[in-house]
Amino acid sequence: IIGDDSGTVRKQPPALVIALQFIIAMFVMDTWQYFMHRYMHINKFLYKHIHSKHHTLVVPYAFGALYNHPLEGLILDTIGGALSFLVAGMTPRTSIFFFSFATIKTVDDHCGLWLPGNILHMLFSNNSAYHDIHHQLYGNKYNFSQPFFVMWDKILGTYMPYTLEERKGGGLEARPVNLGLAAQSKSD
Repeated sequence: IIGDDSGTVRKQPPALVIALQFIIAMFVMDTWQYFMHRYMHINKFLYKHIHSKHHTLVVPYAFGALYNHPLEGLILDTIGGALSFLVAGMTPRTSIFFFSFATIKTVDDHCGLWLPGNILHMLFSNNSAYHDIHHQLYGNKYNFSQPFFVMWDKILGTYMPYTLEERKGGGLEARPVNLGLAAQSKSD
C-alpha cells in the first residue's frame, strides 16, 4: 500500500507539498460535494429516495453527519474522496491525515453546537451554524457547500447568510439574515 511495484516505500513529500495537496484536495472535494449535493436537492427522485434520509435530521447532531443512504455515501464521500486523493497526488499516509481531518470537519459541521474557541469555526466560514441553516426548511435550497469552503454557494447564488442570536434558555441559534429570502424559499 505504501510502496511502489518494487516494494520500495515512498518517502513523504516536503511539508509545503503536503500543504498544497491538502488545499487541492479540499478544493476538489468541495467542488464535487457541492454539485452532487445540490443535484440531489434538484432531482426529485434522488431527493425523495436517497438524500431525504439525511434531511430527516432537521436539527443536526454530530453523528448525523454520516447518517445517509449508502448510495449517497458512495456518491458524495467515496467518489469525492477518491477524486480528491487522485487529483491532489497524495501519498496514502497523507490521505489518512486528510480524510481524518475531513471527517472531523464534517462531524463538527453537523454537531449543532457553536463552541467558544472552536478553531474550525475560526478557520472556515462553512461551520455548524452555516450548515444548520441548510437543514432548516427555509434553508433547504441554500448552503449546499461542504465540508470546507462556501465559495460555490457564493458564486452560484445559493449562499444564505446567517447571524447567531442568543436564545431565551441560553445558547445561540443560527438565523438567516434575509428573512424575505427565507419566506420566498417556502413559496417555491
